[in-house]
This record gives sequence, structure tokens and C-alpha cells, in this order.
Amino acid sequence: MEIIAEPQLIRLVTEHLILRPALAGDAAQIRAYNLTNHKHLQPWQPTRPAGFFDIDNILMRIAHVERERLAGRCLHLLMLDRASGDMVGECNFSNIVLGAFQACHLGYSLAKTAQGKGLMTEALRRGIAHVFDDLQLHRIMANYKPENERSGRVLEALGFEKEGFARAYLKINGEWADHVLTALVNPRRS
Repeated sequence: MEIIAEPQLIRLVTEHLILRPALAGDAAQIRAYNLTNHKHLQPWQPTRPAGFFDIDNILMRIAHVERERLAGRCLHLLMLDRASGDMVGECNFSNIVLGAFQACHLGYSLAKTAQGKGLMTEALRRGIAHVFDDLQLHRIMANYKPENERSGRVLEALGFEKEGFARAYLKINGEWADHVLTALVNPRRS
């Protein structure tokens, strides 16, 4: 198993959070976050395979995501509470495509105990600024299940516009689920 020892660390800071890529030393905290929030997040996530929560698998995912980040294909950020250092969520800018498209997909999750405090909006606002200003992408797409009203409100507050509806779009929690399709275009590159 390959662990990247000294990645080119990105550190984004907000009023309440630090956003940064995961390191091998974060594996136990990532495991605890996933186990503690599994029931809370399961309605919005794919079914997790056997072994998903094992430390060795988490370490492999950390190494894989870091290789993908260094190749310019994704940016996975842990959301850490500035005061405690505890992981309260994560946001992922994945499927980065350059050339004429210059776009990516956004995914995110937030701990049950962190809900209703504006932390996801705060984190995404900073992450989006980095993706638009530093990575110079043109478009971010985020899709959510219609019944996930909280996610819809977060995206709307950030300026994402509804662009459509996709039937049976992703296999979530073991079933093909419809999704609302939204996107945000970089206002400085439109």
C-alpha cells in the first residue's frame, strides 16, 4: 500500500473550519466520522461494501485520492473544526475535466452533530472560491435527491441553479434514485 508522505498540502481556512486534504494520520478520525454518521448519511450515499470502514481500506482511499488530486482530477477536503480539530464533514470536487469543459462535480457530507450551524455553507463557499479562483474551473455541478431538502437549500444559498431532473440517476442506498441537477458557473470566467 502506497502512502504519500509529503503531499502538496492545501489548507483553506474559514471562521470555524480548516479544509484540507486527508493525510494517512487522519485514517482513524475518518473511520470514526464514517462509523458515527453511517446511519445519518446512509440515505444519501451509495451502499458501502464490506471492509469500507477498515483502516487499511481508508488508508488506500487516502492514497488514491491524493494521487488523483496531484493529477488534477479531484480535490477531496476534510472539514475540521478550528477549535477542536475534529472532523465535522467533507467536501469533494471530483471528475475534474479541463479543456473546453473546465468543470467538476461537487459532493459533501456533514456530521449529524454539526447540522444547522451553517458550517456546510461556510465550507463550500471557501472551497468553491478555491476551485474557481485557484484551479480556474468554469463550472461546478451538484446533484441531490429531491427529498434532501437541506442539501437543496445549501446549494440554492450558494447560487447553484436548477438545470434539470434526472430519473434513476445514481444508485444510492441500494436503489436507483432520481436527482435534481444543479450547477454554478464561475462569475469571473463566464
